[in-house]
Amino acid sequence: MTLNASDLGAIEAAARRLAEGGLVGMPTETVYGLAADAGNASAVRSIFEAKGRPSDHPLIVHIPPAEGGDWRAAVAPLAREVPDFAVALMQAFWPGPLTLILPRRPEVAAVAAGGQDSVGVRCPAHPVSQALLVAARALGVPGVAAPSANRFGRVSPTTAAHVAEEFADLGDEQLLILDGGPCPVGIESTIVDCSRGMPVLMRPGMITPAQIEAVCGQPLRARDEAAPRASGTLESHYAPRAKVRLMDGKQLQSALDVLGADAKHIAVYARTTLRASRGVVQRRMPADASTCAQELFAVLRELDATGVKLIWVENPPEGADWDGVRDRLQRAAA
Repeated sequence: MTLNASDLGAIEAAARRLAEGGLVGMPTETVYGLAADAGNASAVRSIFEAKGRPSDHPLIVHIPPAEGGDWRAAVAPLAREVPDFAVALMQAFWPGPLTLILPRRPEVAAVAAGGQDSVGVRCPAHPVSQALLVAARALGVPGVAAPSANRFGRVSPTTAAHVAEEFADLGDEQLLILDGGPCPVGIESTIVDCSRGMPVLMRPGMITPAQIEAVCGQPLRARDEAAPRASGTLESHYAPRAKVRLMDGKQLQSALDVLGADAKHIAVYARTTLRASRGVVQRRMPADASTCAQELFAVLRELDATGVKLIWVENPPEGADWDGVRDRLQRAAA
């Protein structure tokens, strides 16, 4: 069942569904999430079951905006300790597309955390998710576990229709979807590990390393073997059914020239203007990173729906602002 988030009573109905242990398709500024009460172990297990997600692959817990701007207090029910640099990141980027991994209180959110002693937390900026989280808190749900609302490893959803397509097998009693429109950011949050006394980049997003370092006042370390597991960090992820291949513009044109007029079952997503047969499906990649990120998953879904077997994508430009898009495409092609 899909409800327009602006309809009277829609937010309250979704909050009740969460409080009763059910699942909600929740819009955020990044992607749509498959949400459940993070403190209800049975409800969280139903997320893993619906997605086909391994139970040791942790989920991100979403919290409502801090009352009075006190972010340390806002995460206190989940985190047993919060370093000062993490608080600075919260103050700078929350609500927004940044997830922080913090030491977890042992008595909370163990299933959502995949059994680890750390937990990923963020406060989304989307007005619908904020309203839902506030309404759910009033019903006794202090935090909501919400990975992307898609089958595990597949392309993330950025509209309510994507969620409905992914989980068409779930009945109205199993899943309520809140339609909050297309997601404005379009790729998942930047993830920074703050659980070991220093900031470590776990997953790039639209908040860049330079922005993070400017707020932290210290270098942002690269992920290492001692880092906790985190959402969306498997080598293969965000993949359509068609095989994705990354190439530069010259390689794309050369490959299309080799195939010539017989080229078919191929889609191309590129900034470079290319010569191709009429059988090739082409979509223009935006020249700026934020616009590309906003449409990326929707374009991959659209191209996949044409029935092509191959999706050829032009490599994103160099630069930290493209890191999030580059990361998602590399994982889709893995």
